[in-house]
Amino acid sequence: MSEPLTLYKLMILYMLKQVKFPLAGSQISEFFLDKEYTTYFTLQQALSELGESHLIKLESTRNSSRYEITREGEETLSFFGKKISPAIIEDIDTYLKENKVRLRDEVGLVSDYYKSTNQDYIVHCAIREGKAQLLEINISVPDKEQAEHMCGRWNKESQKLYSVIMQSLMKE
Repeated sequence: MSEPLTLYKLMILYMLKQVKFPLAGSQISEFFLDKEYTTYFTLQQALSELGESHLIKLESTRNSSRYEITREGEETLSFFGKKISPAIIEDIDTYLKENKVRLRDEVGLVSDYYKSTNQDYIVHCAIREGKAQLLEINISVPDKEQAEHMCGRWNKESQKLYSVIMQSLMKE
């Protein structure tokens, strides 16, 4: 059991090393489950153990988890990456090449909310490109329903809002 789990961990490290942005847990799962490399629970175990070993970094929001490889993860991959077969590397590279734009766009939008000390809710929305933060907005709303609604709309409206803000700020 430990040998396949080690391979899955190396595959995850390889995936994260190949992209210049974090990958969502759902994106990693999509690859492993579509290719039938392992089960969801085994994959979650591999991700958890990588995090505990500080080989990957996890950023969680209310509705997603995003993973990045750490320096320690990159070093581990450089030592043991040869254990990944060329066929598996080709599968990963093909998946990343065919889906790179979609994967980047999916993790580039962040929306979450939390209850503030004033008993209202703070909606946090951001647009990221790679590791750079392009826009970050925090808005106070009176109730949880409005916060959830705004988070849900962020994916649809973020590009338009970004454009309006940039145009307004760039005016003479």
